Amino acid sequence: MQLDEAIKGRRSAKKFSSKKPDWRDVIECIDAARYAPRAGGHFTLKFIFVSDREKINKIAEAAQQEFISQAHYVVVAFSTPKITINSFGKRGEIYVRQQAGAAIQNFLLKAEEKKLSACWVGHLVDEQIKREFRIPDAALIEAVIPVGYEFEKTKPSKKTSIDGILYFDRFGKKRMRG
Repeated sequence: MQLDEAIKGRRSAKKFSSKKPDWRDVIECIDAARYAPRAGGHFTLKFIFVSDREKINKIAEAAQQEFISQAHYVVVAFSTPKITINSFGKRGEIYVRQQAGAAIQNFLLKAEEKKLSACWVGHLVDEQIKREFRIPDAALIEAVIPVGYEFEKTKPSKKTSIDGILYFDRFGKKRMRG
């Protein structure tokens, strides 16, 4: 699959089939996340691969999103920001979040390439996730990502037009100088 196909084909799955993916494919998605940009060379994102049905149900509860319980696997992504904040001060908090977003996108694109379905879930009760997985208090929960095969292909969501997001040389300027 070409990168352009993966980018344009990726969508959030909220209905998973009973077909179980090969866990090794999910590990490859996590591996792809390691190649995201990193501030100061510090990779602060960590992953917990969850296959235990009871724990997956607890994640669905913490996220208040029942569809998560249909997934065969869920990946919990969290950052440990201390080293980046020590290196860059207050801006380090921003860098940690940027790195997490880039890494999670790499994960999702690799999942698309592998013909897996996933959904980036950020709405959750952090304390419940931290308690369940013994994640340190100082960590930042970035996402939970249910992974499986989509039960039925969802319609692609309407994409934003490039005309609505692109400016030249300053905000509001819609044309490039010839």
